[in-house]
Amino acid sequence: MRKLVKFLHTVAACGLVGALTAYIVVLAFAPQSTQQSYAEMRQTLSALSNYMLFPSLGVGLVSGIVAMMVHRPFQDPRWVWAKALLGFSMFEGTLAIVQARANSAAEEAQRIASGSGDAQALAGIIANEWMALGAILALSAAQVALGIWRPRLGAR
Repeated sequence: MRKLVKFLHTVAACGLVGALTAYIVVLAFAPQSTQQSYAEMRQTLSALSNYMLFPSLGVGLVSGIVAMMVHRPFQDPRWVWAKALLGFSMFEGTLAIVQARANSAAEEAQRIASGSGDAQALAGIIANEWMALGAILALSAAQVALGIWRPRLGAR
């Protein structure tokens, strides 16, 4: 059971980092010269968020919690609890910021492409997109660092 949970957690982490990387690559390099190509790019980002990023994050969070339950040595160290708190922060940030905005931006971009959308509304939705992606990537890197180095984080 322990190895299965560790496998799921590792695969989920790979999926999460891969989805974030793909999101950034699409955002930076996809064709955006017309309203229709911009709307298609936003649909791609929404699909990445809905079908790769969010599920990977969910599996990673659940498998991390299960790992704490089934592996007794993971119940006391502070690095494990710090990793769990970062996991919940990533989940909330990804759900509230990245995924919600990806879906909203895709819908608004499609409305703009069809002639009924509001460019100001779209600008408001995506205002801090790069900063949000950077924050989620930083949290992800911190998660990986905690899992690899397992610092003591103070004595008990």
